[in-house]
Amino acid sequence: MTTMKRRNFLKGAGLAAAAGTVAAPAIAQSMPEIRWRLTSSFPKSLDTIFGTAQTFAKYMADATDGKFQIQVFAPGEIVGGLQAMDAVENGSVECAHTPLYYYIGREPSLGVATGLPFSLNARQAHSWWHFAGGKEIINEVLAKYKCTSLVCGNSGAQMGGFFRKEINTVDDLKGLKFRIGGLGGQVLAKLGVVPQQIAPGDVYPALERGTLDAAEFVGPYDDEKLGFLKVAKYYYAPGFWEGGAMLHLVVNKAKWDELPKHYQAIMSQASEAANNWMLAKYDAVNGQALRRMVGAGAELRTFSPAIMEASLKAANELYGELSAKNADFKKAYDSMVAYRNDVLPWWQLNEYAFDTFMIRTRGRV
Repeated sequence: MTTMKRRNFLKGAGLAAAAGTVAAPAIAQSMPEIRWRLTSSFPKSLDTIFGTAQTFAKYMADATDGKFQIQVFAPGEIVGGLQAMDAVENGSVECAHTPLYYYIGREPSLGVATGLPFSLNARQAHSWWHFAGGKEIINEVLAKYKCTSLVCGNSGAQMGGFFRKEINTVDDLKGLKFRIGGLGGQVLAKLGVVPQQIAPGDVYPALERGTLDAAEFVGPYDDEKLGFLKVAKYYYAPGFWEGGAMLHLVVNKAKWDELPKHYQAIMSQASEAANNWMLAKYDAVNGQALRRMVGAGAELRTFSPAIMEASLKAANELYGELSAKNADFKKAYDSMVAYRNDVLPWWQLNEYAFDTFMIRTRGRV
């Protein structure tokens, strides 16, 4: 890639200021060859979410004339999907692409990084990360695990998942074996659900065998690929536990600190570009996948107001309990809530009003 193409990539990634710090002479004079390994939490069959890590790696190679190569590995090739951050911490790999809420068993505050039930949508989460302290709070926590992170993807609002039976009342949740990640499982456990955190590639066989009664993953495009409709026909919305699930590139802190500053700048912009790629891709493909699944027999349902209200009450109880015993969670949660309270009135006045009008009138425009 020519110097001009590299500079165009950096500007296209969205932050010209960072590009300015990587002047052409500096690139020409100091482009060390670096080889990293990245472990993903997602199977190769999910070309959007696994593909985000591949896209990020391509951006890194393109922007450095192939000097910075990152090899992407699927779950099981180095470690399991739920051990990705652990592999970064112990130095088995330099980086991972993963949702931080997979690690709430070690640190509950990491759930805020991906997104809590009833928290933020995709745009709000990205804004909180960059402009309301999210990045600093979460990376301060990750430093305890010898890691740092960059935003690298968002699914947008997720679906509520496939269920083998209809869920009409709060009582219908009792005893339900439900694959659900993050703190959403702990919220629903207060209502009698038996949450199961299972890596994506293992969900279908568990649902087929009946060891799961329901499973949520991301949205129509990935759920179709995972084949959930073959064994569970009721497809629920919304996934109130993930209004905008933010993914991260988790990097070993020592390896990050070793990078030349211009490589750090390129990596920051490549992760932002991959973040935008993932969200745009899901927006492009989810609607089509939903239509295909409905045509194949999926029965759409929405969670009842009673279930939504009971879940909100349970979520607030859980957040109070976690805040009382974990200072890092309280700091992250309070930051998110303050941000949410600040932006929602504007959202209601303008963004929400525009979206709802366009939805109502879509056949007339």
